[in-house]
Amino acid sequence: MAFDQPLDSISPSVATAIDRERDRQESTLGMIASENHVSEAVLEAQGSALTNKYAEGYPGGRYYGGCQHVDTVEEDAIESAKALFGADHVNVQPHSGTQANMSVYFAVLEPADSILSLSLSHGGHLSHGHSVNFSGQLYDVDQYEVDPDTGYIDYDDLERQARETDPELIVSGSSAYPREFEYERIAEIADAVDALHLADIAHVTGLVAAGVHASPVEHAEFVTGSTHKTIRAGRGGIVMCDEEFADDIDSAVFPGAQGGPLMHNVAGKAVGFAEARTDAFDEYAEQVVANAKRLADVFVERGLSLVSDGTDKHLLLVDLRDSHPDLTGKQAESLLSDAGIIVNKNTVPGETRSPMVTSGIRVGTPALTTRGLEEAEMETVADCIVDVLDAPDDEGVTDRVASQVDELCTAYPIYE
Repeated sequence: MAFDQPLDSISPSVATAIDRERDRQESTLGMIASENHVSEAVLEAQGSALTNKYAEGYPGGRYYGGCQHVDTVEEDAIESAKALFGADHVNVQPHSGTQANMSVYFAVLEPADSILSLSLSHGGHLSHGHSVNFSGQLYDVDQYEVDPDTGYIDYDDLERQARETDPELIVSGSSAYPREFEYERIAEIADAVDALHLADIAHVTGLVAAGVHASPVEHAEFVTGSTHKTIRAGRGGIVMCDEEFADDIDSAVFPGAQGGPLMHNVAGKAVGFAEARTDAFDEYAEQVVANAKRLADVFVERGLSLVSDGTDKHLLLVDLRDSHPDLTGKQAESLLSDAGIIVNKNTVPGETRSPMVTSGIRVGTPALTTRGLEEAEMETVADCIVDVLDAPDDEGVTDRVASQVDELCTAYPIYE
């Protein structure tokens, strides 16, 4: 029977692609800020028989029978998240960070209500109101920006804009802003204009959990996040909120935004959250930030321009327009990929090129930190990156850097 056959017998092409992807991850330095490597335990949970189970509803109130064991899994995930973040209410069912945001919008907004959020080209996220996303199509969106001279958010200007636009919801959070948000200040601004505050911590979920990044839980009615970036849990999203909004959020997630939860992913979240409650995870999170700061120091020493001149967290945004004006972000991404260093092109404040070309690259440290690299290795990686950018047509440089990358990957394997 096909049911009993191994993957490579049923679908050789898929089996080969999986093997090659695992080899690719092992043999390259993954520096995309939104990516990480999960543990074998998380992989085991996500590849389990829980993938077979429908569990519409919530623990103790499912629409299907046979949910006693998946109830345990989801309850474990919820309790670990509450312990990590100190939240009143937690929903671990969203399939992604975007659907987590969707649930908040559906819970408290009506179509055409007003949102104030960070512009995509200044570090924001599609789900915060970009025109190509449902959020920008359903709601009236105004967006704030970073100061063009400093690269930091100007909170006085944000307050002015909030008073002018009178939004129902202010969104803090980003996908490419390298500095911490002043959550308390944003909460004060939201209160002043009678708005609610949604803090999207998708990128820094793990850093917040470990206490190495400011937490918005005390300063926002809603906190959303991804569960597979800095926190290394199962892929998906999470919503945390004040108790008064618990029923509205749960209803907005199911049945409002999605059907049955992906219980194998919820299991991955439960395992990852349990790992995040250990001292070893706290040390990892501290190292993520230390690695990013060291990377930033070397970049600046080597002449690269960084948005806001550095970082508070796990990512850097490199603006190539000053140091390499003829090099686009797309070209830089490709050049570095040829040498075995994986980053992504990214728009920068004041961007004049298209999002498919860009003038910058985003560089992150979570995955390399998971592999065990520390500041000394980050200096080598930083030099490798700048060497490639400085000599885009020199195959000898690319080959030399590729050799250095091979040495690092061999010395710091992902899965032994």
